[in-house]
Amino acid sequence: MTALALPTRKDEDFRYADLAALERVWPVAIETIALAEGEQRALSMVNLGVRELVIVLAPGASLDLHVLNAGPDYGRLALRAELGTGSRFNFGAAQLAGSGQVLEVVTEVQHLGPDAVSQQTVRSVAGGGSSVNYLGKVHVAKGADGTDGSQSVRAMLLDRQSAANAKPELEIHADDVKCAHGCAVGELDKQALFYLAQRGLPPEAAKKLMLQAFVAEAFVGAADEEALQAQALAALEALL
Repeated sequence: MTALALPTRKDEDFRYADLAALERVWPVAIETIALAEGEQRALSMVNLGVRELVIVLAPGASLDLHVLNAGPDYGRLALRAELGTGSRFNFGAAQLAGSGQVLEVVTEVQHLGPDAVSQQTVRSVAGGGSSVNYLGKVHVAKGADGTDGSQSVRAMLLDRQSAANAKPELEIHADDVKCAHGCAVGELDKQALFYLAQRGLPPEAAKKLMLQAFVAEAFVGAADEEALQAQALAALEALL
């Protein structure tokens, strides 16, 4: 058998990847998560390493997937989700990078049947010259009327040496759909930091509080929401 060739930056899904780190684990085994008709499941993943998922949701199935990508090494999650009629996919991810790390999430959500719902919420924080990336496509197939697909992507930079790359994308081949995406990259609000300082909160504590609230948006509704937030807080403290 011929070994699968390592991708190059000409491949859109690997445009910002750490190819040197990826080479050490290439090829990446594909993991499949398949839910039967009407099945409901909630999953959480922490400190991923490099993983590639294929998610198949039968009609009426529902999956809540929440991810904390904050390990010390290169972290990459690539997933493709195939949604059947009336299925629901909720994806929340937080990426917390420091010390020159590269962390990334790459998603492709395919609405293959009518009336399916997908929601993606990605919150990233980068400091110490690190890089956080998100590339995500929502594809609505012909005949998948009634689709409701959304992407909310935001990144926070802690210094000018760090970077965030984001590319949300919609590809729609059906009528009567509701699809939207929003993307923003910025820094902590100086006025909000000043407000908290005026009320006696030390600068580092104020930054941690604001970042904690920012990251928590990715975990809303998770079955183990409190545990994910606690682990995210520990990772944030290491960045500040």
